[in-house]
Amino acid sequence: MASPAQADLLPQELRVLVAVAESGGFSAAAAALGLTQSAVSHSVRGSEAKVGAVLFERGRGGASPTPAGERAVGHARRILRLYEALRAEARGAAGGSVEVVGGTLRIAAFRSAALHLLPPALERLTARHPGIRPEVRVVRELGAGAAGEVVAGRADLGIATLNAGAPEGQGARGAQGGPAGLLTGVLAEEAYALVHPAGHPDPKSLPLLDWDENCGSYTRDWWRAQDWIPRATVKAEDDAMVLTMVGRGLGMAILPELSLREATDAVEITDLGPRRPLRRVGYVTTPESAATLAVRALIRELRSDRS
Repeated sequence: MASPAQADLLPQELRVLVAVAESGGFSAAAAALGLTQSAVSHSVRGSEAKVGAVLFERGRGGASPTPAGERAVGHARRILRLYEALRAEARGAAGGSVEVVGGTLRIAAFRSAALHLLPPALERLTARHPGIRPEVRVVRELGAGAAGEVVAGRADLGIATLNAGAPEGQGARGAQGGPAGLLTGVLAEEAYALVHPAGHPDPKSLPLLDWDENCGSYTRDWWRAQDWIPRATVKAEDDAMVLTMVGRGLGMAILPELSLREATDAVEITDLGPRRPLRRVGYVTTPESAATLAVRALIRELRSDRS
């Protein structure tokens, strides 16, 4: 008979771990799951015994995942998603010779990617597979960014910035570097350009406007080599706000192509030359999610825009 440390966690135990992490406490998780607090507490203790690690810090304010708990909860979310994929794909295959792809498809993307890259792909995807229900969350590309949402199990696929030095197939990154073990594919390579108020006689004399997500190390290295670029005097919440401020004559900015798709006649765009910085944008997913029909179908549609 298997010892507790060798036993697998049951689906209900995984659901309890996720509920505690998302609700911040045993009582709230019990209410969400329709269980008693003692049943939730007992389940968590059992899971910790099986895993061999403390998964939650308990306190008066509730319960928060330990580093081991964060990892365990991420795996729990992804495993539960595979259970959902199992049911959806089995039902789809049971209907006959034509395989039906359906179910919820969770996507995380940074703002300009969600605005410009995803819509045409999702339009084709849902036309071909009406049973797929996309859920798109816009996340800031800071810290772990969209890739972190995939690692945490909150997204099946992310649209993220990719490490400029990594080969295709690995190396998703947020602002602080990327987690290993993810599958990636490049969808777009964006050139950065100088954007400034229309008609300004000397745009390089203007103050620099920037935003927190514009933080690729390869871009910063290029910036440091340009003696005409001052330190940013204003930082905005996102690239759309930067573009609006430039149009109001408040400064100049250096923005990638996806952001510049929203440019109006109030601004002009100047090429930065052959050595201008580039940003690679691509999809990020886990190996197990990449094997599911819905994610594979979305990747095909995303790739078709690049071909």
